[in-house]
Amino acid sequence: MMLKLASRLDPIKPSITLAVTAKAARLKADGIDVVSFGAGEPDFDTPQHIKDVARAALDQGVGKYTDVAGTLALRKAIAAEMSRVHHATITPDNVLVSVGAKHALYNLFMALIDPGDEVLIPAPFWVSYPDMVMLAAGTPVTLPTRAEDDFAVTAAQVAAACTPRTRAIVLNNPSNPTGAVYTRAQIEALAEVVLAKNLLVISDDIYRSLVYAGAEYVSIAAVSPALADRTILVDGVSKTYAMTGWRIGYTSTTAALAPLIKAMSKIQGQSTSNASHIAQVATLAALTGPQDCVETMRLAFDERRIAMVKLLRAIPHVQCREPKGAFYAFPDVGAYVGKTTPEGKVLATDVELCDWLLDAGKVAVVPGSGFGAPGHVRLSYACSMANIENGVGRMARTLATLR
Repeated sequence: MMLKLASRLDPIKPSITLAVTAKAARLKADGIDVVSFGAGEPDFDTPQHIKDVARAALDQGVGKYTDVAGTLALRKAIAAEMSRVHHATITPDNVLVSVGAKHALYNLFMALIDPGDEVLIPAPFWVSYPDMVMLAAGTPVTLPTRAEDDFAVTAAQVAAACTPRTRAIVLNNPSNPTGAVYTRAQIEALAEVVLAKNLLVISDDIYRSLVYAGAEYVSIAAVSPALADRTILVDGVSKTYAMTGWRIGYTSTTAALAPLIKAMSKIQGQSTSNASHIAQVATLAALTGPQDCVETMRLAFDERRIAMVKLLRAIPHVQCREPKGAFYAFPDVGAYVGKTTPEGKVLATDVELCDWLLDAGKVAVVPGSGFGAPGHVRLSYACSMANIENGVGRMARTLATLR
């Protein structure tokens, strides 16, 4: 029998970040000393008070099905948090809890996009945005940005890219992979175009609590009630509270977009149903409990950020803009693409360069091609200072052997 797979998968690529992380993990499992900067995952443990609440809840019998959209208590807490942050009126009925922010985005694109609909995606972008749009039979339209502009898309670019099929723009602020943070002036300029072109904004705010160097997270939904009514807020606890494996993300909107939340709930109800009950309890504890843990982790990330950027800039021919949010550095290593290894292999692409760095230098970084930015690499500084010093040192020494 010949197995025929769905043609919708033809243009879809595996996640390059997961692939790099998996290869590094396999090498580690074989006893090889590898420093991995691949995964966007805090090295901190989930804060103690969150784990304590989860343990107690298990003893009390928590672990049953919940409403597809999430427990009412959690949706109330999310609505309160989102209303405060975005200066909008969000009710629990317009909140959907999903199995991570990635799942929230998947539900969103499936509920929103018809075949041929266009979604504007500034590049560099998180690797899954274009593929999710394509899975929904939509057309991702990438808008390239420049390092000298701190990787911020301009209002003029957005206006010029719009067509009658353009439905929405994805705004990831702070950005994965660049660590860029939009200024208030940039957000307000984008807001004008969103209104003028009748766009929806898919606002991926998963890193909004992690900003540095005087940068400020500015919500496009907070610009005006009219903007709030066309902004879809995607958020979660994975990065802010070191809860990646708990798999909780959420989508929220004002009442103006209530039909979208209902449509997403319909999709979720026919796929995963509710997110894990115990993880929802832990998330409620995260949002309503002490917040000093967030600042402790942010300060540690900031210290590591400064160290990593300094070390990267010390590598000859490497250019690195200062990231002011998230926990990634995104240096330009294009000067090394096309170079020849000591064994005589020409590294024709950044993918080949990164693969060679892992094999020869035992350091894992993610190629920029996966983010729509060939010639760059992404390094996560959500790891120990020792790993940063050791890993970037390995990267420098290995690159120095190219000719």
